[in-house]
Amino acid sequence: MSLLMVVTENVPPRLRGRLAVWLLEIRAGVYVGDMSRRVREMIWHQVTELAEEGNVVMVWATNTESGFEFQTWGENRRMPVDLDGLRLVSFHPIEDQ
Repeated sequence: MSLLMVVTENVPPRLRGRLAVWLLEIRAGVYVGDMSRRVREMIWHQVTELAEEGNVVMVWATNTESGFEFQTWGENRRMPVDLDGLRLVSFHPIEDQ
């Protein structure tokens, strides 16, 4: 079991309700819990199936240099990058409209 956090933006109420079944919503769109790897993977499957046009980041505790791992889904300026085994976040430039 390890600490798990899911942060959502612009996702359908159906996904928010599904996340609230397994995790505690501590702020609007911010969910936390203590989950096994198997449950975490099942939750991520639900995210990928139900997020539609929204975006999601999932973070969980691991035995790595940083102490955590994360993955993202959907359009967002922040994109994960791997730098010599360390996960960092890169920002895409703001597009002029």
